[in-house]
Amino acid sequence: MDSSSPSEPPAADAALQYLSYEEFGRRFFEVAVTEKRVADAIGAIAGEEFEMGPMGQGPGGIAKVTARVKVQAPRVTRQVGRAITFDIRIPLEIKMVVDLRIDKPRFQVFGEIALTATARAAAPLLLIIDVDRPGPRDISIHVTSGTLRAEVLRVLAGIDAEIKRFIAAHVVGEIDSLGARQARIIDIATQIDAGWAGM
Repeated sequence: MDSSSPSEPPAADAALQYLSYEEFGRRFFEVAVTEKRVADAIGAIAGEEFEMGPMGQGPGGIAKVTARVKVQAPRVTRQVGRAITFDIRIPLEIKMVVDLRIDKPRFQVFGEIALTATARAAAPLLLIIDVDRPGPRDISIHVTSGTLRAEVLRVLAGIDAEIKRFIAAHVVGEIDSLGARQARIIDIATQIDAGWAGM
């Protein structure tokens, strides 16, 4: 009868560093959830380019604002603590036109979306990138124009606030879309089954 404990590794495996299930799970998360993988998932959320407007701004909505927003590659910084979190910055390039009927001043706008994400585990064996929904306060923009008149118009019409509101609403819609949710949820059990089947 074998009197050895079931928990003792075979002699041939003595050089291996064995881990508890809890330690293995933690290390798995730290290795699997990288900045690049999160950036890829967020890239799918943000999309590449979208249009906004025309939106009526200013007194009586006399100014009609249209804009084309180009989303750049996200920059992701990982923080490893009790939870694994990510600070995400998505640069934006926006070409904006304000139609005043008699004049159409153009603006060049550079902006950034600030997001926070957390790596989470869920039953039965899922890895989830949980992204906080952004609000207008999480959007920063810098607007340049060629004329003083255009700058005054931008301020008086409250265009900056409207751009932030629209971009935040667009990103929230993308985060909640079916494709984005699928990109942020990884079924580990399915991946393992596929790996074993290919051996």
